Amino acid sequence: MGRKVIRAMGGDVRGRTVALLGLTFKPNTDDMRDAPSLALVQALEDAGASVRAHDPQGHEQARPLLPNVQLIDDPYQAADGADALVIATEWDAFRALDLRRVAELLKQPVLVDLRNIYHPDEAARAGLRYTGVGRG
Repeated sequence: MGRKVIRAMGGDVRGRTVALLGLTFKPNTDDMRDAPSLALVQALEDAGASVRAHDPQGHEQARPLLPNVQLIDDPYQAADGADALVIATEWDAFRALDLRRVAELLKQPVLVDLRNIYHPDEAARAGLRYTGVGRG
């Protein structure tokens, strides 16, 4: 997953900020066991990116596991000024994002949807460059 995000951002993430939505291993829990976000954050940090993240319930459990990640209370605040937005957990709240607002908040209009909760055409209409799993 980390390589997919890095490719979607043009291959070089050093010095860039990634907004990550979803830290827990699945929605409606604070469970971080085997959460994909752990490996994703490690790959991004290893490549030189900084990560800020929002999860509706996972901040307390994630804090000791992801000490370098800035935990943000709102998905739009996480996106504000970031170089890309990555959706890693399919929380219902993330299915209802105002994609036009997201596109306006991001430095670069990059959405990497690791759960395919949005259709590429919907993201494009909002002004986002979309990458989904298995969609290119």
